[in-house]
Amino acid sequence: MLKLKEKYKTEVVPKMIEKFGYKNALAVPRVEKAVLNIGFGRQVSGKGSQEREKIQEAFLNDLTLIAGQRLVLTKAKRSISAFKIRRGLPIGAKAVIRGHRMYDFLERLIYIALPRSRDFRGIQESSIDRQGQMTIGIKEHICFPEILPERAKEIFGFEVTVVTNAKKRQENIELFKLLGFPIKS
Repeated sequence: MLKLKEKYKTEVVPKMIEKFGYKNALAVPRVEKAVLNIGFGRQVSGKGSQEREKIQEAFLNDLTLIAGQRLVLTKAKRSISAFKIRRGLPIGAKAVIRGHRMYDFLERLIYIALPRSRDFRGIQESSIDRQGQMTIGIKEHICFPEILPERAKEIFGFEVTVVTNAKKRQENIELFKLLGFPIKS
């Protein structure tokens, strides 16, 4: 099995040039970054500060293993009393993955995590937008091989957004299909 970056260079680029008629290989759309995003939400609402910090730390540790880099906490911009959120309170975390880490992460996502996830039947074409982004919701983080289900204290979901530099939605869909994403037609 080819590594994803090699597959892009040897298989995807020639097929995209043939299908869309690009002048050279640098005009072919490519994946720029992958963004992991999690909101703590329901898991930490109504908890004390020590309990909240323990849960957040467990989430961050598991996602750090998955992403291969430390996540950045996102904090509330304003207070919302109905949700018991104060300004400056950590409400989520994100990681922007680029380069070789991104390709490693996408390989694990395509070939291991998505097939292992429960009730997965493919990615809808509607999850790909016009700006060159595909957003996938992962319901259970334990589908990744780095996480041992026996040791996971809580099972949580997160969101993965894969960003490309494609100009048109059809180019984007074709790029993801050629890379191996299981997209339903």
